[in-house]
Amino acid sequence: VQLQASGGGLVQAGGSLRLSCAASGSIASIDVMGWYRQAPGKQRELVAVTNSDGSAAYVDSVKGRFTISRDSAKKTVYLQMSSLKPQDTAVYYCHARIRRTGRDLTWYDYWGQGTQVTVSS
Repeated sequence: VQLQASGGGLVQAGGSLRLSCAASGSIASIDVMGWYRQAPGKQRELVAVTNSDGSAAYVDSVKGRFTISRDSAKKTVYLQMSSLKPQDTAVYYCHARIRRTGRDLTWYDYWGQGTQVTVSS
């Protein structure tokens, strides 16, 4: 199972970016999917998460600016980021809790490789 993230880049303050993260491999089911970020010298923090029922939650600092969504058929989670601020600059990681095909019913946590988002002032 792999998570492949894309969509990062350099943008001016006030601009927008859309991140994508596609899961692939021997996947039976996906539970929660989300996005985390880690700025230099800081701990990784949860940005947004969405459950299999479509509900979503956000860290306070991005509420009203970021929107998380998922396409279950494509096994993909998106993060639409608008009104970006320099403090949003970080490496963004996608996460998913996945159950693999086969007899193993364990849920495993998987991470994407990280995509850099840089917001200039």
